Amino acid sequence: MSTSGETASEVFHPGAPDAQFAPDASGRVRGRAPDGASYGSFATFADPDGNRWLLQEVTTRLPGRVDAAATAYVSVADLAAALRQAAAAHGEHEERTGQADANWPDWYAAYMVAEQAGTELPQ
Repeated sequence: MSTSGETASEVFHPGAPDAQFAPDASGRVRGRAPDGASYGSFATFADPDGNRWLLQEVTTRLPGRVDAAATAYVSVADLAAALRQAAAAHGEHEERTGQADANWPDWYAAYMVAEQAGTELPQ
């Protein structure tokens, strides 16, 4: 991977506590964190000024790390994907309850906000 001519390291996860911060790369294990654990995979690179950067993969935000009241989608594609995911989850919800949900817009909205905030999803 290259950013402005600089090469990033291979993706790794720590094999020992705080190994991601070790400048000599000791204690690092090649590849993503087991089970794709959020906050567990890293890569590094140095910029042209010699600053070293540590990138961390975040797949699911921890509770409290996102303002649940501030929900935003950066593109039409992101919003469409969120709607498709909510539709699939809502279909499972209606299967469980055995009836159509007349308040589906409210359910979709609650699902989409909870999913983006990393809080418990509605059932």
